[in-house]
Amino acid sequence: MRDGIQLMLLLCAGLWLNRQPLLDMLAIGIRDEEQSHIFLAPVVALWLLWLRRSRLRYIMVQPSLLGPLVAGVGWLTSWWGFESGTQIAWHGGAVISVLGLLLSMTGFSPLILLAPVFAVLVFMLPVPGEIRHRIAYPLQELATSVTYSMLEIIGVTATKSGNVLIINGEQVAVGEACNGMRMVFALTLVVYAFAFGSPLKTPTRLILLGLSPAIAMVCNVLRLVPTSLIFGYGDNHMAQQFHDLAGWVMLPVAMVMLAVVLRTIRWLEFPVTQLRLASQ
Repeated sequence: MRDGIQLMLLLCAGLWLNRQPLLDMLAIGIRDEEQSHIFLAPVVALWLLWLRRSRLRYIMVQPSLLGPLVAGVGWLTSWWGFESGTQIAWHGGAVISVLGLLLSMTGFSPLILLAPVFAVLVFMLPVPGEIRHRIAYPLQELATSVTYSMLEIIGVTATKSGNVLIINGEQVAVGEACNGMRMVFALTLVVYAFAFGSPLKTPTRLILLGLSPAIAMVCNVLRLVPTSLIFGYGDNHMAQQFHDLAGWVMLPVAMVMLAVVLRTIRWLEFPVTQLRLASQ
């Protein structure tokens, strides 16, 4: 009990000292819809921790001087990020600093035993604007082109102008409104939870994670085609509501796609599972 109280006090102190970058991360997740994955990452981490709760008995009180060193490096990184205006360093250094305080009492055994839990916390960091732009622009072009092709296949007359589709005289900015950024990160987290929440072999997990951007794009197009039709032939408010609702529907659709991928791998007679979850 005493050790647990000491650890909680250390973590509370770390959270308080790093409150500014941590609160800024939360504020970004609230005001920027494309960064909403910030709130999904802790949920996935808790889920994976629950699945691996039997391992907690192997984590002992093993004070390590490397813990304060990690915390110090994290604090210096966060300070440098703030002074230089490097957002990823400011936020990431704060997370590392809090993690270092945990390691100062437990050693590095939690990182080894619960590696997938700590790895998913990377998704809590807001994606820097430059990286987002580099990802978003190709996604805009791809989403618009694929949606335009699908509309032609089903016989809908549409005109493509840059990242805008003109349907029934109405301009539908599918590229800007639905570039898939939110879906890419959200579905990547869903795939991550699926891959590390199931007793799968490492190659199978890597295959699923590698396919997550493609699955996200397919789901995005499945949402964009009917959304574009409603924008062109229906009411804008109704189209926006459908767009938002379809975004949630795509999550179970992605899970079905993952199940199909696993069934296909099994059909090819490749081993995909471990003997038990504890060996993950």
